[in-house]
Amino acid sequence: MKHVSWILALVVGLAIGFTAKTALVAPAPAPAARPAAAQRPARPQEDTKAVYRVPLEDSAAKGPADALVTIVESSDFECPFCKRAAPTLKELEEAYPGQLRIVFKHNPLAFHQTALPAALAAEEARAQKGDAGFWAMADALFAAPVLDQATLEKLAAANGLDVPRFQKALAERAHEPRIRRDQALVTSLGATGTPAFFINGRKISGAQPVAAFRAVIDEELAKAKALVASGVPAGQVYAKVLERGATAQVMLPGSAAPAPAPGAAPAAPAAPPRPPPAKYQKVAARPDDPARGPADAPLTVVLFSDFQCPFCSRVEPSLKQLEEAYPKQVRIVWKHQPLPMHPNAMPAALAAEAAREQGKFWQLHELLFQNQQALAAADLEGYAKRAGLDLGKYRAAVAGAKGEPRIKEDMALGQSVGAGGTPTMFFNCRQVVGALPFESLRAVAEEELKKADALLAKGVKRGPGFAAAACEANLSAQPAPAAVTVRGDDPAIGGAAAPVTVVVFSDFQCPFCARLEPSLKQVEQAYGDKVRIVWKHKPLPFHPNAMPAAEAAEAAREQGKFWQMHDKMFGAQQQLSAASYERWAQELGLDMAKFKATVASGKYKARIKEDDALATSLGIEGTPTMVVNGEQLVGAVPFENLKAVIDRKLASAKK
Repeated sequence: MKHVSWILALVVGLAIGFTAKTALVAPAPAPAARPAAAQRPARPQEDTKAVYRVPLEDSAAKGPADALVTIVESSDFECPFCKRAAPTLKELEEAYPGQLRIVFKHNPLAFHQTALPAALAAEEARAQKGDAGFWAMADALFAAPVLDQATLEKLAAANGLDVPRFQKALAERAHEPRIRRDQALVTSLGATGTPAFFINGRKISGAQPVAAFRAVIDEELAKAKALVASGVPAGQVYAKVLERGATAQVMLPGSAAPAPAPGAAPAAPAAPPRPPPAKYQKVAARPDDPARGPADAPLTVVLFSDFQCPFCSRVEPSLKQLEEAYPKQVRIVWKHQPLPMHPNAMPAALAAEAAREQGKFWQLHELLFQNQQALAAADLEGYAKRAGLDLGKYRAAVAGAKGEPRIKEDMALGQSVGAGGTPTMFFNCRQVVGALPFESLRAVAEEELKKADALLAKGVKRGPGFAAAACEANLSAQPAPAAVTVRGDDPAIGGAAAPVTVVVFSDFQCPFCARLEPSLKQVEQAYGDKVRIVWKHKPLPFHPNAMPAAEAAEAAREQGKFWQMHDKMFGAQQQLSAASYERWAQELGLDMAKFKATVASGKYKARIKEDDALATSLGIEGTPTMVVNGEQLVGAVPFENLKAVIDRKLASAKK
């Protein structure tokens, strides 16, 4: 939308994304010129002809791979302007059949509470059903009036997804690294609001009319056809156009950052990213673990990975760049962590173990990641043949699951050191999680190599044992875990003097919190007074019944019946309402007048918010999150995972 004038904008109140002040006065003699400093600066303008380098990576795409025009959409499923743009894109697909490819990049804005869960839902749909599954879920998300947890699960079922697997992925925020990667990319290119589009690298901001898109598409089609006529294959046009593309926002001379475009949701105020504090964990490596790099390298990176995990595939180039940047200084050690939601991960790990036996682990490793979408048994054997393995020995090892005990040993180790997700790396025992770009890994490597240099300067000899010495030095210097304040009257189960305390930050409306409850019951039964379980409130803002439920639970705590009310709420989570709380209070024999008065007064709202603020100070955003003697566990983890951490903490307490 273009304003006819600033005066008209003020009159009709159409100031979108920016404000301006214009005096509405009768004509008068021109005043003396104001000093230059008082002049209103010219409106900043972005160069509309600029071409941005927007890598497609492995983002969801539709349309021919050799389409002459690629539209990269940066969007947010809760954003009303993004919803408005969806029909525009469909109209463009129909207008340019076979000529457009549309690629999706996530940008869930911070002030849209359901945007990130919706993005996670779309990515899980893609994980289960490919790009077609992603776009079907995207359409459903844009059409949905609300995007709460119940709606997301209904959409998953309606789209034929495996709902338990879907729920698990959302609870663990399995796809968040991919989403944050997208967000960092588009933000770096000046697309801080949503929606934004890059048409062969040229940016359009906001939910613009079809005509605005067509004008740019027609220009880019003409350029693309000229490239093809000059000999550039159609499938390489996008790469050719972006060869000299900008990697940061391009402004016209004299301009600063532009105001948000009409029809674009504004971005939240940017804050400098805060890297997580260094966290160290001793990780034992076997002498015959697959490794590359010198045994006496001052920096050892132990990598827990999964051959079917797309994020593990993405971190591989970053690790190779790290090795190239620090020759003879970095050693990479592989540990298996095949995730249960990846059906081909364990067979691929068994194949890799069969290759390790024949001294060709890394050769097969390369082929597995290069062909991550084809990991069936026949495919694996084909890669084994290409890697030069003795197929007779390979078949025998795989058929007998010879490598399974070793793989499961790695998996147990991973769970015990907080590497339950993939990829998780340990740089001289410093934990680094996710498919981070090379620059991020290099920053960590620089810090750890400086510490290694200090050890060498102190006389620690460089040799096969250096990695262990560096790890021990890091562990000894590691600050004590952040304290979790527990009140004397916080709801708790187990011995008051228990050596292990599990503080649970939870939400009565959260389905994943309900799913964690059986694991906590098993902890209670298995450990008795050795473990104390403490409840802390964290009602998520997109769960409308979470805060009222928390207040009702506090009213029950006041009368000594918190856990009984807690069980009622989780036992009938779909029935959370004021009427239900009163019915359950009556069933529990509470003083109803006192209960109603307490709930009506809101006297415990401040206490609940205090718990929530504590969670935020600890870096806890989602529920459920547990803090086990200072160590965080996120999500509805099974009892076995929780048990591994508790056992480790109990063993430490005995020392």
